[in-house]
Amino acid sequence: MGLVCCTPNFSTSDPEVVEAILEALRSVEGVFVLDHTYDEHYNRLVVVFAGEGEVVLEAMLKAAKVAVERIDMRYHRGQHPRIGAVDVVPFVPLAGTDMEYCVELAREFGRRFAEECGVPVYFYAEAATRPERRSLDWIREGEFEKLEEMMAKPGREPDFGPRKPHSTAGATAVGARKPIINFNVNLGTSDLRVARKIAKALHSEKGGLSDVKAIGVYVPRTGNVQVGMVISSPDRTPLYRVMELVRLEAKRFGVPVVGAEFCGPVPLKALIDLVRYYLQVEDFDEDDIIEVALAKAMGRWPS
Repeated sequence: MGLVCCTPNFSTSDPEVVEAILEALRSVEGVFVLDHTYDEHYNRLVVVFAGEGEVVLEAMLKAAKVAVERIDMRYHRGQHPRIGAVDVVPFVPLAGTDMEYCVELAREFGRRFAEECGVPVYFYAEAATRPERRSLDWIREGEFEKLEEMMAKPGREPDFGPRKPHSTAGATAVGARKPIINFNVNLGTSDLRVARKIAKALHSEKGGLSDVKAIGVYVPRTGNVQVGMVISSPDRTPLYRVMELVRLEAKRFGVPVVGAEFCGPVPLKALIDLVRYYLQVEDFDEDDIIEVALAKAMGRWPS
């Protein structure tokens, strides 16, 4: 047993479906739903929940079954790459839990989900069964629209489940990984080409920063564009370095940075790094945060 976080991404922004998925998670005793976000331009729900590993696995199965019942990918449109109703399911170790335990959870969830719902499953990141499958970009190539064609190619069979997509739920990527940062930067322009060029300059597999994946999207609510990013290893590629490169690239196009946002909770160390960099407080650490110091003194801080 061990404390585990799970941050599934579902291909929906329908408020009724969102609530049904959240209710499925909350119905499992011992599950703590920490955060959820969704919007129409990504047409995607991201949930963060935690608990003991076996409890998290059971809750994820309940939520996934709701998503398979309620989401029809044949009618899904959104600006984020996706292959299925339950698009990605990562298990993340917390508070001394080791990665191998999360790999075991990922593979058990993938096996049961494929068997019980008939959805093909690919394992990625630390749970990958082959080197190329560590990358979500490889798994999502062609997205849902070309999923059947891609799955038929040699070497692209799923790890569990049928050799063709579920008719309405597509396929699912299941993995184990370290905590990441989902970070979006809003630009003072409506020109999507600018956001995509900046995203290309950031994306690790296109010559950008290590551990960064980035896309450019249009946000109808504001009329602006956004560079949406995932920083998979903020220890190696700190958030301030990412932000400064965004500013540098935006300046090249004469475009201002007008805001930023996190999608989901952020590791404390990443925020400490920001204080050290931008405020130049060199010896700042978690013990300088009053709530952390108090929690440690009371024996309530996870070791």
